[in-house]
Amino acid sequence: MPQSRNVIAGPWRAVLVLGVTQIICWGTLFYSPVLTVPLMAAERGWSMTFAMGGFSLALLAGGLVSPHVGRMIDRHGGHRVMPIGSLLAALGLLSLMYAEHPAAYLAAWMVIGLAIAASLYDPAFATLGRIFGAAARQPITTLTLAGGFASTVSWPATHLLIQTVGWRGTYVVYAAVLALVAAPLHAFALPRTRAEPPLPAAALATPSAQVLPPHGWAFIMVVTAFAAYAFVPSGLSAHLLAIFKRAGIDAATVVTIGALFGPAQVLARICELAFAGGVHPLVVARLAVGTLLAAFALMVALGVSPLVAACFMMMFGMANGLITIARGAVPLVLFGPVGYGATIGRIAGPWLVMQAIAPLVLAFIIERTSDPAALAMVAGLALVSFVCLVILRAPKP
Repeated sequence: MPQSRNVIAGPWRAVLVLGVTQIICWGTLFYSPVLTVPLMAAERGWSMTFAMGGFSLALLAGGLVSPHVGRMIDRHGGHRVMPIGSLLAALGLLSLMYAEHPAAYLAAWMVIGLAIAASLYDPAFATLGRIFGAAARQPITTLTLAGGFASTVSWPATHLLIQTVGWRGTYVVYAAVLALVAAPLHAFALPRTRAEPPLPAAALATPSAQVLPPHGWAFIMVVTAFAAYAFVPSGLSAHLLAIFKRAGIDAATVVTIGALFGPAQVLARICELAFAGGVHPLVVARLAVGTLLAAFALMVALGVSPLVAACFMMMFGMANGLITIARGAVPLVLFGPVGYGATIGRIAGPWLVMQAIAPLVLAFIIERTSDPAALAMVAGLALVSFVCLVILRAPKP
């Protein structure tokens, strides 16, 4: 960790700045819709499926442009790209207020999707990779500690704002915070430094023996592992608490169980920062997905009860906390810091697409078959992720 004076004057300022803006961006763009979208749907007479479909469309749009965003950060820096994301986010939220026609509503969400691609973890990781180079793992881990508190801050704040000024007023407040706080921080407070100058084309054509080229079999395994895992938190976040309720757990207990997820994420990230600095990120990723598979095995063996559900939520939270770090660190270590923004953007595309479709696919399975079938599908994709991570091998030094 840096000395305190270097947090402000040196490159570690990026972690401080992005820690604040990640809480803002995750809270306003990713976590608030669960509370605001039902109100929009009720006011405009739309079905919940259509209303939440707008959010899924945003994630799909973000997935399509993520590779381009990563390349732009490599070339121009996060201090030029991420402010655009914050301003687009503000524009998208304000547009939702006036989007009475379904087509306008979907268009507003597409704007928000562009903002997501330029505002959340992937562009933040790309920015840290550009600033720190091969030493970006610890800054990435530290950043995710701050991001882990986004839901803790956002849901109570959103609930309070809705009660006070309604969902429209909430979006006015959030748009103002994005435009007047997040965008200036990105534009003026992020360091302009770069860890190393761009290598000449001839050097890029011959990869180092210590890194793999960002294409071919190894890259396919990385993309598949993280895309398969992306289905898990997105699908479970939308349906797991309702599954627990249908299994006979009372509503108050279910809410308490759900609240364990955030602290478990943060706890896992603190442990990674404190004890896993010398552990290869692939090992961390395997441990994360293995923990999730163990949670599913526990539920199969013992059934769904309040205690088992609480254990599952804690293990799920710890796995998700670690995999977030691994999603930034594994590509950095395997493929190197040169072109890291483009690499992380290419990985982010399928990740966002899987996030987008997961709630809808699980809803279809639950309606047509059963809750156990939906959980089995999630567990199967977690197993796919684990197998891909096990197949992967770090390059020899």
